[in-house]
Amino acid sequence: MPTAGRLVAAILLAALGWFTADLVKPYLPEGQPVGLFSPIAAAVGLGVGWLFTGKKLHGGEGSALGIGLSSAVLLAFWVAFIFSGYEMLRRALRKSYDGPTEAASDVFAILVEQGRIAAQVDVVGALVVGGLVVGAITRWVAARYP
Repeated sequence: MPTAGRLVAAILLAALGWFTADLVKPYLPEGQPVGLFSPIAAAVGLGVGWLFTGKKLHGGEGSALGIGLSSAVLLAFWVAFIFSGYEMLRRALRKSYDGPTEAASDVFAILVEQGRIAAQVDVVGALVVGGLVVGAITRWVAARYP
């Protein structure tokens, strides 16, 4: 059911996803395509905000700060997972794998590799602070505009 809390959480997490993606881009390897990185991160933030953050905070479950941090972690995980899957497909189309099992397991190796690249102080700090702010603002909106 649409609520003001869900809408605010979705918009704020979409903005956090876009901002964080822009922070990650300078750390990516030279020549790696980043064309839709920010819009996809924003779309994932929109989904996480609507389906997880807004729902939890509108229902009064848990603390605002904890749910905000959980939302930032979910945002980072799903964006990394989506782009790891994309990279695996790129490699698979170049016939880099012997079979589907090897390709599927490589998604997680790519995820860890990308996680190491993105685990910079400014990126993690933006996710933590952004998650806390999203949680606090969403709780405030959900409490005042049911």
